[in-house]
Amino acid sequence: MRRLSFLHVDGKKIVDEQVRPVTLKGVCLGGWLMMEGYMYCGRNIPERAFKESFERALGKEALADFTRSFRETFIREEDIELVKKWGANCVRIPFNYRVVEFEDKPFSLNEEGLEFLDNAVRWCERYGLYCILDMHAVPGAQNTDWHADCCGKPEFFASEFNKDRYLRLWHFLADRYKDVTAVAGYDVVNEPLLPFEEEHILKDLYEKVTKEIRDADKNHIIFLEGNFWGQRLAFLDRPGDKNTAYSIHTYPPPDYTFNWETDLTYPGRIYGINWDKGKMDFLASRERSFMDKVDVPLYIGEFGVNWRGGYFGEAKWVRDAISIFKKYDFHWTYWTYKTVANYIFPDGVFRYTKNPAWVNRKGPLAGWETFSSLWAKEKGRMMSSWRTENFKRNDKLYSVLKKAF
Repeated sequence: MRRLSFLHVDGKKIVDEQVRPVTLKGVCLGGWLMMEGYMYCGRNIPERAFKESFERALGKEALADFTRSFRETFIREEDIELVKKWGANCVRIPFNYRVVEFEDKPFSLNEEGLEFLDNAVRWCERYGLYCILDMHAVPGAQNTDWHADCCGKPEFFASEFNKDRYLRLWHFLADRYKDVTAVAGYDVVNEPLLPFEEEHILKDLYEKVTKEIRDADKNHIIFLEGNFWGQRLAFLDRPGDKNTAYSIHTYPPPDYTFNWETDLTYPGRIYGINWDKGKMDFLASRERSFMDKVDVPLYIGEFGVNWRGGYFGEAKWVRDAISIFKKYDFHWTYWTYKTVANYIFPDGVFRYTKNPAWVNRKGPLAGWETFSSLWAKEKGRMMSSWRTENFKRNDKLYSVLKKAF
């Protein structure tokens, strides 16, 4: 395995062991160890709801077979090698906590799930690529959305039991990867959501999880996300732990980037105001001012745009965002590496454009809600379709990212 240099925080910069500045730039491996419906052209129901439905239809053994088959094919060693060849130096790896711990067996390790996280870290070691481990869904769910694996009301922040599970998990992971130089750090909770008046609860959690991680691991950076789906940092002061970076997710304006309102263009008039590079620069300048105030690096863990053929200014939006990140010395990972091509939410550098029965864009059931009815008959073809060589690279988007790497 290749030994990289441990990274650490030095004021507003991330540096290597020779104190040389390093800017983390790469992609997120979304949809792999944390499933999200839109990435397979389906509804955004929580992952656990999809799997419960699959198990009811076909049984526990079939669900285990599906889960392993999907994880073995959606992201493979070849994908990590490819990202490295692009010139990127980092991947962010979102994972459901259930990859590490069984839902119905608190504090019991999911050895088979953990194998895939271990594989990803090992592949990054092999090809000299940094990875950021992102707990995308925590016990009880940290926000109201599907990408927290939430089935209704989030039950993380109000549950001492769930918070205890979470803290133990991070202690375990920190101890497991403490000597792995390819791990840049730990993104400890994805897109938390609390009312503004309760942000002290998130701040307290960050202090506790930092203590748990540092009890096992003094080497790696801890990435703390803002409240309100990873957007609001104002409640955080200068961190007590010097090897800490802050993180936000940025998709401005979401009606355009997520294609919630169709036919919007960039630059253009959105929300009754002109959206262009100047507007995006203004928003970023406020984050840079916060960096200067707290003397902490800023990592843009997610940014991206739904691709509509490139006719609505998508490439320019990405190009302008990356230019601004460079101007203000932000680190970044693009959301995301690959998806089934869909009409809403940010999609991948690689896109699956065909329409077999397990995509079925014409409906009424589409994407992963067709999987259980087709698995017995179409398993081989489904698995083949998930391999990256059967996706099309979005060359216009790729060229923008490649130049930035």
